Amino acid sequence: MTKGPPPIRNRIRELRFHAGEMTQADLAARIGMTRQTIVAMEQGKYSPSLEAAFRIAAVFGVEITAVFQWDG
Repeated sequence: MTKGPPPIRNRIRELRFHAGEMTQADLAARIGMTRQTIVAMEQGKYSPSLEAAFRIAAVFGVEITAVFQWDG
């Protein structure tokens, strides 16, 4: 069985754009992760931990469901 992308979609890139075009590096620094991790999340190649997901939502001041959607 081939492993496909994680069944979690996100709106991180869109939310960064609406937050004054926040960079991936800025978001990464604010949540204690690397820019490469943010890139992987935006590309749907990596699903964050629950704690990281809540941190991302908090940065944008939105509910976690406004950032992440489960397609499972």
